[in-house]
Amino acid sequence: MFNIDQIVKALQNDPNTKRTAITGAAGLAAGMLLSGGGLGKLAGNAVKIGAVAAVGGLAYNAWQNYQNNQSGAAPQAPAQDAFIPAASDSHAQEELGKTLVRAMIAAAKADGRIDADEKEAIFGKLETMQLSSEEKAWVFDELSSPLDINAVVARADTSAHAAEIYAASLVAITADTASERAYLDALASKLKLAPELVTEIHKSAGEKAPEPAAAPASPYAYTPSGSNV
Repeated sequence: MFNIDQIVKALQNDPNTKRTAITGAAGLAAGMLLSGGGLGKLAGNAVKIGAVAAVGGLAYNAWQNYQNNQSGAAPQAPAQDAFIPAASDSHAQEELGKTLVRAMIAAAKADGRIDADEKEAIFGKLETMQLSSEEKAWVFDELSSPLDINAVVARADTSAHAAEIYAASLVAITADTASERAYLDALASKLKLAPELVTEIHKSAGEKAPEPAAAPASPYAYTPSGSNV
């Protein structure tokens, strides 16, 4: 089974990249719990939750707030286990973990700043961890492949996963450049996330709410799959 937490740790701690919003899987999850987040039954096990549960809890909390703030026929929030697979379901944990790591890496490519030196720095950090050669090769392949927003979106087979993909992308970057903001705008559009839900995801992540998109839309919304590097 892939060690998703170790992979995320290697990505988030590299000083040459901008993945500053994640402060550690357990730390993020614990912070959400202390602030009244929606992790529910996981509250007594916060220290042991990994990256998948942390991002899942963030997305679940945002969905709950989104539903509560809607008047009339509010969309039904997915059940909590739709965001956080059971610990015993190793296949679901691994597949969702890979999906979220792919989303994080793709978001980091949005401003074109993952160069060869940064890739090598991340790979060097992976080498120090107890990861298999298959895991290391998988990450390096993801880092080396061209940015493909459509491939990221294709992993959103449920509304819960769509919210998690956006949440993972958001916390992977600081979104302080026009290209990063354009990427997030295009991602939200392609994932078919309601603007109000996107705002709640930003709130749950402690990020500034996105500004209304200005015309024309991001180039990511129109270029063919794989054409952005």
